[in-house]
Amino acid sequence: MYRDAIFGAGNSSGEIKTAWLELGFKFGDKGTHTSRTIMLEELSTVLHQRPASSRRADYAKAIVEDNCLGKHTASTRKLSLQRLSELYALDPSVPLFRLLRVFWDADEKAHDQLALLTALCRDPLLRATASVVLQMKPGEEVARQRFTDVLRDAVAGRLNDSTLDKVVRNTASSWTQSGHLDGRSRKRRLRIQPTPASTGFALLLGYLLGVRGRDLFETLFARALDREMDELTFLATDAKRLGFLDMKSGGGMTVISFDLILTQQEKELVHGAH
Repeated sequence: MYRDAIFGAGNSSGEIKTAWLELGFKFGDKGTHTSRTIMLEELSTVLHQRPASSRRADYAKAIVEDNCLGKHTASTRKLSLQRLSELYALDPSVPLFRLLRVFWDADEKAHDQLALLTALCRDPLLRATASVVLQMKPGEEVARQRFTDVLRDAVAGRLNDSTLDKVVRNTASSWTQSGHLDGRSRKRRLRIQPTPASTGFALLLGYLLGVRGRDLFETLFARALDREMDELTFLATDAKRLGFLDMKSGGGMTVISFDLILTQQEKELVHGAH
């Protein structure tokens, strides 16, 4: 029976909390990957076109009216807005997107990883394939049937074989855009190079879900960075130096917090959910 990969360390109950939805996480058996990938190029273009102070209407105007993505028709522009909104919200009132923008603007090298991490929060179909990709060894070739099997389990028969095959192609493309896979028809596993920004963001995502201490280095998001705990701890130290988080260790305990970048409303959502 399928178990959503978001329920990892610190979240074993499988209970979806209202605060998680308000923070921007999505659950269920539907996702944007029935028709699109993580759309890294499109997301990069939109965020380049609009400053961090932009509102939801500003992003919509850039895509639909200004046609920053170079689409040929109004309908394809509106569809692009819809799909990007499904994956990333494009709305600073949604905490996940506001926080994505903080890390995005701080580190260009982390863009592909930040996009993947956010999409993992908001697309259960992509999330379902994480177990396949993250268990692969560097150089190992992707077995499409493994993707199909986990996705069929995740949607409980809701999608027909043709649609499932499309989701397989799209999710494999997304993992390629993030750097985890390489190749066209035959894809092989690569080991990505996380940055302090992507590490800080991955730890933050676990924190939003209620994970604390060293368990933050064991969540789906941290595992997506392809590094052992010691290496991630080193990167987290750099993230602390850059002002993304606060981390204190002593007596075998590690305390990580994000008070520096969370708004008061976000803190209330996070702490009220646990």
